[in-house]
Amino acid sequence: MPDMLGLSRSRTVFALAAILATAIATWLAAGIEAGGIALVGATVAALIAAPPTEPETAEALQPDPAADSIADAIEAIFEPVLLVADNRVLAANQAARTLLGAHILDEDVRVAIRHPAAAERLLSTEEASGAPIQLVGLGARDQHWEMRARTLPGGHRIVHLGDRTGSHAADRMRVDFVANASHELRTPLASILGFIETLEDAADDPETRTRFLGVMGNEARRMQRLIDDLMSLSRIEAEKYRAPDDLVDLPELIDEVQAELAALSPNRAGDIVIDADPVAAIRGDRVQLSQLLHNVVGNAMKYGRAGTPVSVSLRAAGESMVRLSVSDESEGIAPEHLPRLTERFYRVDSSRSRAAGGTGLGLAIVKHIVERHRGRLDIASTVGTGTTVTILLPIAPPPGSLSS
Repeated sequence: MPDMLGLSRSRTVFALAAILATAIATWLAAGIEAGGIALVGATVAALIAAPPTEPETAEALQPDPAADSIADAIEAIFEPVLLVADNRVLAANQAARTLLGAHILDEDVRVAIRHPAAAERLLSTEEASGAPIQLVGLGARDQHWEMRARTLPGGHRIVHLGDRTGSHAADRMRVDFVANASHELRTPLASILGFIETLEDAADDPETRTRFLGVMGNEARRMQRLIDDLMSLSRIEAEKYRAPDDLVDLPELIDEVQAELAALSPNRAGDIVIDADPVAAIRGDRVQLSQLLHNVVGNAMKYGRAGTPVSVSLRAAGESMVRLSVSDESEGIAPEHLPRLTERFYRVDSSRSRAAGGTGLGLAIVKHIVERHRGRLDIASTVGTGTTVTILLPIAPPPGSLSS
């Protein structure tokens, strides 16, 4: 009997070694998650299929090492995984216990995973080719999970839950972006087409023709601004993970932007107040930083009260950063709007924003420029007082030092 037990253990060890080698190959070919799930399933199958010890021996009264090994293997997966037999949860890793509760061990799996779609799949005797099912609202109302169940030799089942909340949120953002962009382009286009039809009927009225052509020109320029911003945002996102490497003198760039904005809005040229300390050059993209300043200072001029200062401040922030702040005296922004200001096409007041010539993409562009420069963006506002936009940007490292 001892020889048989030794042989059984040896076979199990060799099986586990082979499984580990296969899982490593799977990780390299298909990714860590696929390899991890393959490792867990194959390990459980090998442990369950290993020849049992004789029940009459004293060792049968000891804790089952196979069960401990199964639990350890499941714990290696960072997403929720359960081992099920006869619809009972035999083992669950920490992620599963956190999501579903520590009480799920030895509980009916249909009660542990409280979701109608999950219960239907778990009751099914067919494998359904391992096709995933979507579980919405498991854990939290807005969470999306993908459940897969696989039957192992011996009738045990591995149930894996993958969190797909992030990908669903990204899909929703893409859908919203396309819908908003289509709406923003359709509105001025409809105006232009409508005025063209009207002009055809009023071609002999010079005053009407001049007025309508003016409206059409404004709407066409609005479309052009939107298309320019969409293309700009696309370029910035494409370069997001490539850090810029040019040296930019921010005080000099701020003076250039002030002159350009003053030429565009002569009536508010004197309202721009600059207080910039000499600071070290930053490592950045000069064109994008100019666009950032145009958007932030331009917004302060649009929404700030006429005749009140738009204050631009530049200071050193420690030894490695500079702080750029732009403040206005305006109606301010309610706290509930602040977290969403950098979303594409989000507007606190849509009619006022469009009337001021805004596309709804300005602060989204600013956010992506700041992220590309490895900086930080903060927006603070007090209703009735005004808004301050603060941007922290890293300075260029000294010559000869290691760049990040």
